[in-house]
Amino acid sequence: MSELRNKYDFMFFFDVKDGNPNGDPDAGNLPRIDAETGDGLVTDVCIKRKIRNYFQTVSPDKYGFDIFVKEKAVLNNMIGAMYDEQNGGRVPTTPAESQEFEDKTQAGMCRKYFDIRAFGAVMSTGNKEEAEGASDSAESAEEEKGDKKKKGAGKGKIVKKAGQVRGPVQFTFSRSVEPVIAQEHAITRMAVTNEKDIEKERTMGRKFTIPYGLYCGYGFISPQLAGKTGFTEEDLQELWKAMENMFEFDHSAARGLMSLRKLIVFKHDSALGDRPAQELFDRVKCERVTEGPARSFCDYIINVDGKSNKKVFEEIPAKL
Repeated sequence: MSELRNKYDFMFFFDVKDGNPNGDPDAGNLPRIDAETGDGLVTDVCIKRKIRNYFQTVSPDKYGFDIFVKEKAVLNNMIGAMYDEQNGGRVPTTPAESQEFEDKTQAGMCRKYFDIRAFGAVMSTGNKEEAEGASDSAESAEEEKGDKKKKGAGKGKIVKKAGQVRGPVQFTFSRSVEPVIAQEHAITRMAVTNEKDIEKERTMGRKFTIPYGLYCGYGFISPQLAGKTGFTEEDLQELWKAMENMFEFDHSAARGLMSLRKLIVFKHDSALGDRPAQELFDRVKCERVTEGPARSFCDYIINVDGKSNKKVFEEIPAKL
């Protein structure tokens, strides 16, 4: 696998029609909206969830593309299993050995799980377990000072953890290019949940949608961090595929029709980059070509350096 040597900045456009792209649990699952401007918002976590779901669908058994943060996963158990696998079930007896075991576990987690390799993860939450011959932990051993005696061999607590990983791929929140409105719809069901409600003819519910919204998000890829997690050029190409298809495996009635419309990638010639990211993003213009409320992607045109390209994926040199 080839090492990632170039810095990348990218921006992407996606739209939603008659759906809720990202419900806010603190607001009764209403679509997320900037209260001051009316712009629609989609969190970075939402986008990363769709990318994770893509790999779970298309590469469920491919080593290196397993997903760490997934439904019903018990993260500490997964960390513990890798800890035992990488360290042969041995128990650290010194702080230095404890750190060595943690580093080996972290490297193993990066190799196995794509989302750790790309987005990073907090894996310092391992379960405490009793083990014969273990010192309590590297931290507790270092805190033993003065009249306190160091704990000798015997039963001690070990924490099977893998530290923290900062991922090379980072996303911003996505924001709609124009203000959006959230509509509330009353829905009915010709059945009841409980027997006590059997006399009722139907039950009522609520559904929230955005008639139409075009959103823009930004992302950044650091080759320096990629070298630490093992994120490669091959991983990068898989990431682009995932972004192009992330909505194709995530359709639901609640989300309406969501589609990726444009993925614009700026490739730098070096690891440090050629131009500031904002200067590159300013080369992309999204403009309205119709009047009245927007209701389709045809109401907009996206130009890069003054030119329009109908291709969804477009890679452009950062240096003009």
